This record gives sequence, structure tokens and C-alpha cells, in this order.
Amino acid sequence: VFAVNSFLRVATGLDIGLSTKCVVIPKEMGMCHKIGYSEMRLPNLMGHTSMAEVIQKSTTWQHLVHTDCHPHVRTFLCSLFAPICLDTFIHPCRSMCVAVRDSCAPVLLCHGHPWPASLDCDRFPGDEDMCLAPLTKDYKYLHKVLPKPTCQTCPVVEEFFTHKRVLEVFCDSNFAVKVKLSKKRTASEDQEYNIECQVEFITQGSLLPYETQSMIQQWLLINEKCIERMTPTHRPMVYLLVGNIEEGIILVNQVYRWQRKDSQLTLATQKWRYHKCL
Repeated sequence: VFAVNSFLRVATGLDIGLSTKCVVIPKEMGMCHKIGYSEMRLPNLMGHTSMAEVIQKSTTWQHLVHTDCHPHVRTFLCSLFAPICLDTFIHPCRSMCVAVRDSCAPVLLCHGHPWPASLDCDRFPGDEDMCLAPLTKDYKYLHKVLPKPTCQTCPVVEEFFTHKRVLEVFCDSNFAVKVKLSKKRTASEDQEYNIECQVEFITQGSLLPYETQSMIQQWLLINEKCIERMTPTHRPMVYLLVGNIEEGIILVNQVYRWQRKDSQLTLATQKWRYHKCL
């Protein structure tokens, strides 16, 4: 959660006048809850004049927010879709837009969508004006920089293998995460998923289990086409995702279907503790 005041740059802003009103951020806009304020201006900075339009247009962005493609993606989008109720409109700074675009545009492209013209960074003010600015450059030194998932070709799901072959793959890998996937039943036509992750092993430096779990969840959200392929029905499916971390990028190289009747993966994960790679 980012406190809005920490982003403000002092200067003159756009006078709102009497043309807008303050309204409570609706429950349907989950991405803009717990952001430091509860009321928004309508019309907003995207030109949406009705709450129905705001909800419809903002909902398409909630998935991008869940991918956590940039630390400021929620702040950036909510400043436009649900601007804070002050005497002036506070735009995001151009530098914030550029930072979010550079990190999140590849994720959008992975889903078949280019960065929209409506979010052209040139339309936003420079940092010397009053606007929402990115956190200082010291931020990355205060927070652990984790490897990033990326858009990639979905690995083939392997269903026939021996535990010895799996151990060979483990020897060439940094992590193995057991994932339980299931489709959510939603009122809308959009597909949503439950993702549960359990780390089997990590050999990559100082990564913690919960960090690896979080990165795999992000990988699945970014590569949603892989989830679609792995969850053909609403019945939960279990997989083992195995991969490497190369130059700050997390790559999933192998996907194994974990079936109850098949003990090969269970055997491989048990033997791994004592296994010596060649």
C-alpha cells in the first residue's frame, strides 16, 4: 500500500470546480481498495462519466494488477480510474507511467494486447509538476529484488516419466514447485483460477520458499495460456513446475502432471534429499 502523500510533488494542478463529485470506490473495483483512500472523483481521469462504465473498464485491468508486473501498477491505474478526492486532479507523473509501461507492456503483449493509446505516457505531466511520482531510487536497495517471471512458450505437460529421469532434470534446475490449479466459477464470462503452490526444493541462493511460491503464481498469471491448457475442467489438477533462474528471469522448463496413482514424482522428491548429481 502506497500512501498518496508520499508521491505528491508541489505545484499547481487542474482546478476541478463543480463539474465532478466524490463517490465511494465500489466493491467491484477490488484493485483500488486499501490504497490509502476510499472515495474517488467522478468523472475520472479516463473520461468515464458513470460508475457502471468505470467498473466495466477497470475490471479488464485487474488481472494485470494481480501479476504484480511493477510495484506501482496499482497506484498508477487507480490514480486514473479512481482519482483521490482532492480540490485538484492529481495525475500520475510521466516517469511513473514509463516505469509501469516498461515492466507491464510485455505482460499485456503476452495476452495479445498492446499498451493502449489511452495510456500514452506523453499525456502525463513531468516530475516537476504536481503529480504522483515513483518512489525514490533507494527503494530497490531497501527491498529485495526478486527474479521476474516472463512471457514464454508453455512447456509440454509430461505424463509419462521415471523418477530417475526426474532426478536428472532436478540436477539441472534451480527450483521445483508443486501447483494445484482449479477454475473458479464466476458470474462473468472471464476465466479465473485458484492457484496453490508448495515448494519442493530451491537451490537458488537466498530465495525463500514464500518468495518462490509468489514468483510461480506470477508466472502462471502472466502465462495464463498455460493455465488454460492445464485446467481443461473445473476439477483440480496438480502439477510439478521445474525450472531455472537466469539473469534475473524465472523460467519454467518442465511441467509434470502429478497423478495420485503415479508414485514416480513422489519417489523423485523423496530421493532428491539424498541424491548426488553427477
